[in-house]
Amino acid sequence: MQTLNVVAFAGASNLALWAGTKHGVFARHGLEIALSLTPNSKAMASDLHAGCFDLALTAVDNIVAYDEGQGEVELPGPADFVAWLGVDDGMLNVMAVPGIADIAALRGRRVAVDAMTTGFAFVLREILGRAGIADTVEWVAVGGGAQRLAALVEGAQEATLLNTPLDLAAEAKGCLRLARAQDVVGPYQGIVAASRRAVLAEKRAALVAFARAFRETLALLDADHAEAAAILAEGAKMPPPVAARAVTALLDPLRGITRDLSISEAGLATVLRLRSHFTGKALTDPSRYLDPSIRAEAFG
Repeated sequence: MQTLNVVAFAGASNLALWAGTKHGVFARHGLEIALSLTPNSKAMASDLHAGCFDLALTAVDNIVAYDEGQGEVELPGPADFVAWLGVDDGMLNVMAVPGIADIAALRGRRVAVDAMTTGFAFVLREILGRAGIADTVEWVAVGGGAQRLAALVEGAQEATLLNTPLDLAAEAKGCLRLARAQDVVGPYQGIVAASRRAVLAEKRAALVAFARAFRETLALLDADHAEAAAILAEGAKMPPPVAARAVTALLDPLRGITRDLSISEAGLATVLRLRSHFTGKALTDPSRYLDPSIRAEAFG
């Protein structure tokens, strides 16, 4: 058995990790998964760079940002991060406190992001910008999805982006869905598996095994949604009815977790377009942030 130290945010990717561990899928591939949840993208980047983790399940925007020296925390050397497996399109929704009827009603309100210039911040800025109110809101860096959900439910901020299943957890607390991000920004690459390039060389066999086990677990989840909902309810501390709705969304064949674990070219192009627009630095070469060889070896 080889241990892989994995860091992730609260979100879709963890369902497969919990299920694959419970049902022994990762063990059959010779792996033990040690999963830690990060409070924010700054901690994720620092810990991944320091070697605390072998891989991160994180927004590809974070990978691009730190590789370009645009991250919100200064690393002691080049990030050298690379994405090698795709998980989802972000499954992002603008969620707001009760009483906010639409995007326009966010004018002058407090809006939460993880960090100001990484993660999904530019998606939310684009959505609010198209509504003509991005410069009117008070932007607040709160942390990862779990932290933003808590802030939203408590009323500390009045809107944020949440991915599934956190959007459904917010809805169960009375929060309102104002927009689906992809309907505004177009195709988008959300969560990826990423590592430092040195780790890809050192632990290649284990990462290939991880990719195979992850996809095998998705097939297991597809075969039994009730079991998937039970695992999600336990792992995410989520009421069973909300977990059941979340599983339906997460395992939707078109809008849910990416079954072939590919990284969307069109989705990554949107990430680069938004970063180019908001940072002023043209980013035109997606291959700088990708290594397709792990997935290719895993699936042929």
